[in-house]
Amino acid sequence: MTVWGLAFSPDSRSLASGSADGSIRLRGVPDGASAATMRHPGGVTSIAFSPDGQWLVSGGYDRTVRVWRVADRSLAGTLTGHAGTVWTVAIGPDGTTIASGGEDKTIRLWRLADGAPLRTIPAHSRNVWSVRFSPDGKRLASGSFDATVKLWDVGSGALLRTFTGHSQAVVSVAFSPDGQWLASGGDDKAVRLWRLVDGRPVRVLRGESECVYAVAFSPGGVWLASGGREKSALGKLVEKIFGRSKSGGNGDTVRFWRTEDGSLSQVLSAHAGDVHGLAFSPDGRWFASSGDDRAVKLWSLTLRP
Repeated sequence: MTVWGLAFSPDSRSLASGSADGSIRLRGVPDGASAATMRHPGGVTSIAFSPDGQWLVSGGYDRTVRVWRVADRSLAGTLTGHAGTVWTVAIGPDGTTIASGGEDKTIRLWRLADGAPLRTIPAHSRNVWSVRFSPDGKRLASGSFDATVKLWDVGSGALLRTFTGHSQAVVSVAFSPDGQWLASGGDDKAVRLWRLVDGRPVRVLRGESECVYAVAFSPGGVWLASGGREKSALGKLVEKIFGRSKSGGNGDTVRFWRTEDGSLSQVLSAHAGDVHGLAFSPDGRWFASSGDDRAVKLWSLTLRP
């Protein structure tokens, strides 16, 4: 089944993956040895490590957010309140706050220490697919099926800005490590890069994707990775002849773009199905990808300058 979520531990020595089959697996890096398997009943959609590496959080189809102790792989808490699938989870850089979003169109903030609910934000008019904290932890970005990206104040829950430009669902968002840029990817085939200081669109990156399901910045912010569903050979031909796309792609590539100028640097032939999970290791040595083919792949990161 689909492996939706990936997360490296802060020390880059472990890689966690979450699957629609309900398993959360911890593997050693780089040997890939399986260290443990936890179970989130119903299926896992998203996972995140705490900055200190002591906690792992998962979101799932069962409408819950679950908190796990990494040391002994035990369940520390089950957070309830969402009225539908929890599609995305994130932990703030100070390690105190969990953010989650999902099918019920809300963003919920929780205290990591005890799972107490802190705030519920009626965020979007449709499913919330992705939430991410800014590097300073003061802002939260969200992407939704309503085709918008929104920026929120974590302290007050106030809406700071709405980014418009995508024509279809926004599935993934990511902050650059320096907090100056926000990237978003979605069903309109595009990766969009926004400037945070004024909300202006900087550039649109397009490859041969039908949908972009995942975006991730490298630790230094030099590179932006994207993955999703590729156009098939038939789809490319239909688009060339008739000016419209036809679904049914290979879904097997990951693209690396230079953040500075948006140029395409490298393309990996990665998976036999749609790509849903991307992650750079914090030390910048490794890159991981996952998708519909049930595989998790670990790559030695050697990007061309």
